[in-house]
Amino acid sequence: MYDEINHFKCDSIHVFLGIDNVMTSGKYFNKGVRAKNEDDLGHVMKETNDKIIVFGYSNTRYDIPKHHVSAVGRSISLNIDFPEICKYQVNRNSQLPPDGKDKDAETKEYSMGIEEQDHVSIKVNTTLEPHVDYYGGPNARLEQYKSNEQQTRQILDLQTLLTQRQDRLREALEERYQYNTSTKRSQDFLLEHVRSKICLVIMYVDLVGSTDMSMTIPVEKLVAIITAFSREVSSVIESYNGYVLKYVGDAVIAFFPSTFNKYLACDRSFECAKSIINVIKYGINPVLNRMAYPELSVKIGMDEGENIIVQYGYDLNSPIDIIGYSMNITAKITSLTRANKISVGEDVFRLLHPKLQSTFKELQITENQWKYVDRQTRNPYHVFSLI
Repeated sequence: MYDEINHFKCDSIHVFLGIDNVMTSGKYFNKGVRAKNEDDLGHVMKETNDKIIVFGYSNTRYDIPKHHVSAVGRSISLNIDFPEICKYQVNRNSQLPPDGKDKDAETKEYSMGIEEQDHVSIKVNTTLEPHVDYYGGPNARLEQYKSNEQQTRQILDLQTLLTQRQDRLREALEERYQYNTSTKRSQDFLLEHVRSKICLVIMYVDLVGSTDMSMTIPVEKLVAIITAFSREVSSVIESYNGYVLKYVGDAVIAFFPSTFNKYLACDRSFECAKSIINVIKYGINPVLNRMAYPELSVKIGMDEGENIIVQYGYDLNSPIDIIGYSMNITAKITSLTRANKISVGEDVFRLLHPKLQSTFKELQITENQWKYVDRQTRNPYHVFSLI
């Protein structure tokens, strides 16, 4: 939906958004924020006279008074920790506060009417025209703008977090930072659907060239790179409301629930895949270059369909996994994909918006490479790759 490469090159975020209330200067702006116990909280999106606006992981946002700032260097340290920080959490999609001279102006800004909000959305996104059944209902265009605005905010968050990602990666390679690679969030979601079928978009993100790297760099550095890669990819997936199922070697397997709106789930997972590639290109690789390590690239495969949720055991802590035709197809699609490209199965391709479909072409696959068939028609199942 968006030309993300050009967005990464924007000189200021307010140009990207098309609105004037994002402050892109000041000593706090664009710095990572850490709680008192050194946990990463997020990244400063905006700074006012008395607050820092912090966008964090899992769609969180905190409007934190500046008197809680205890130190400012390459990152910002706070003098508070959870749960005290939680009292400053606000709705992520709330209007950003003004630069803030008086309370009346702030109240007026927060109470901006729906017409003005829609005007902001229209200025941000005008590229997609709604098509039949895409969002549905008489207010399809309005709902599309609202949805696109939310997705734009998520992509914006990924871009403003690039500096923080690079800081984390540098510290991880220098063995001064350890990533949290827990999959508890996805396990909690799947636990609610054990022994049932559920529609999901499955995504495989496979690191290219790790075998060659294992022969050229020390083992401990390779482990640090793969761990950092896996966690940064996971962070992007969670930013798009996806779930990380598991880490398999140098691959990340994720899913996006598609039961309620298959169109939106497929569009969101595709935008997520594009953001993953851009984060690696513009966030991770510059750090690796400066440290004389080889650059990373990925290949991403996706498919959509009904899957069975299986728990291997009887207690709540037993591992939960996904079994289904689309899981197998996605793994094979990924193996056929070129570096830094995205390939999707026919079921995903049909659900993408027509403007997104126009960026794909069908892969020409020989019979010995591909034996999968459409589950309903039993005809050969087609695969499409990003041009």
